[in-house]
Amino acid sequence: MQPTQRIWAYDTTLRDGSQGEGVDFSLMDKLAIAQRLDDIGIDYIEGGYPLSNPKDSEFFRAVRDLDIKNAKICAFGMTRRRGIEASDDIGMKSLVNARPDAITVVGKSWDMQATEVLGVDLAENLQMIRDSVAYLASEVGEIVYDAEHYFDGWKANPDYALETISAAAESGARWIALCDTNGGTLPEEVSAAVKAARNAVKCPIGIHPHNDCELAVANALAAIHAGATQVQGTINGIGERCGNVDLISVLANLSFKYKGFDVLRPGSMARLAELSRFVYETANLNFRNGQPFVGQSAFAHKGGMHVHGIRKMAASYEHIDPALVGNQRRVLVSELSGRSNLSEKLEEYGIEHDQTLVTAILERVQDLENQGYQFEAADASFLLMVEKMAGRYKPGFVVSRFHVAVQGDTSIEEPLTEATVKVQVGDCVEHTVGEGDGPVNALDNALRKALLPHFPALAQMALVDYKVRVINGREGTAAKVRVFIQSHDGGKIWGTVGVSENVIEASRIALFEAIEYKLLKDSRKSAPLASKV
Repeated sequence: MQPTQRIWAYDTTLRDGSQGEGVDFSLMDKLAIAQRLDDIGIDYIEGGYPLSNPKDSEFFRAVRDLDIKNAKICAFGMTRRRGIEASDDIGMKSLVNARPDAITVVGKSWDMQATEVLGVDLAENLQMIRDSVAYLASEVGEIVYDAEHYFDGWKANPDYALETISAAAESGARWIALCDTNGGTLPEEVSAAVKAARNAVKCPIGIHPHNDCELAVANALAAIHAGATQVQGTINGIGERCGNVDLISVLANLSFKYKGFDVLRPGSMARLAELSRFVYETANLNFRNGQPFVGQSAFAHKGGMHVHGIRKMAASYEHIDPALVGNQRRVLVSELSGRSNLSEKLEEYGIEHDQTLVTAILERVQDLENQGYQFEAADASFLLMVEKMAGRYKPGFVVSRFHVAVQGDTSIEEPLTEATVKVQVGDCVEHTVGEGDGPVNALDNALRKALLPHFPALAQMALVDYKVRVINGREGTAAKVRVFIQSHDGGKIWGTVGVSENVIEASRIALFEAIEYKLLKDSRKSAPLASKV
């Protein structure tokens, strides 16, 4: 039986990931993500550089109050400054005073970086590494030495690059992490350089690849197959420039594509999609639909031939069971759909799918998409259409009239937006007014004011995304627009779509259908299609 090799997962979402464009974690964000990372079984969580800003310094104080059971909390910093004793260096002191479980210290492994960036000779750079690692190791039990630009250094001057990691290992480093800092190394080069490092030092090797050539996952796997036993990366691959390696993809590949590797805690892999989406939401970033394993489109099927295939044998168009990573299969409906897509959808919705109904729905979808509709990201709109065509839909409310007004005044920064709606719920008629930051917000507020007394659960519902796209730009301001709205309620998310030459009308269609779907879902409880966030 093949022995199992433990691969240690080192997460730097909170430090390296926060350097990505558009990423800005609050202290509470960092603590919430750290708790999730620990819950799933991440081995090392890098919290930040205590000296760089008050938030990172406070993190190391606040994280002690969390119930961290599995992970080691790491502080990150650089080697001592030139001409200063390690014990006197303010950066070194900040790392020790943070009282982490481990410290990751980064040093130069590329001779050009040492001489041109740090401005020190090669001998002094080696001494800075030795002094820094030795001092930190005497104060904190576990030191990870991050060999910055190791692969560039190894290609330019392999003997010196190996000297730098040997200096760290001999001075007390527990791990040597090899960094592809520029993200420009090829997998075969990574493999050779990792093997050279393993021959040069006795301590275990880690890999920290960046994704500038879209090779970070390939490079991480190449390093592991060459003997690395720690992988450093971020959730969803966020980070500076093109990002870091996506830990999710690396861990999923090691778990499901290779034999003999042990990662995370038992049962954790089924929570990868949940973790991915939590980090996106916390970072206020849009989901990457095409993200392998956990993206919303990772197991989405649009072509009729594909859907026909998976209905007979899932493995024909799915490389793993999506449930293994906490994802789910999605059958998309569009003008390219065949009967298999619709039959699968109708079966998914628990609606008997006779051929007459399938044909009618297919014709309706093709007609609507010709007008500019798209249902791939608007499953809720599609379900409502099917319910109506199947004769099963009973509206919870009817809007007989609505009005939106924007009062412009050049003397104030924000114009006043007001909406009125007249709504009938059963025998009751509500006539309400709402203000908002814009027409859609005002209309949403007015409609909610009318409906909340009758449907209190609407208070749980919120709009999370709103997108407008011009369909036929040649028409200028008279062009049709397509509006997508995403909504959620306590962990469920759904999409609706509206199309019109009038952007407010298109928005109104998508907005009203979002609320209609919420009421339909609540009335049935077992209604399908709302994906777990």
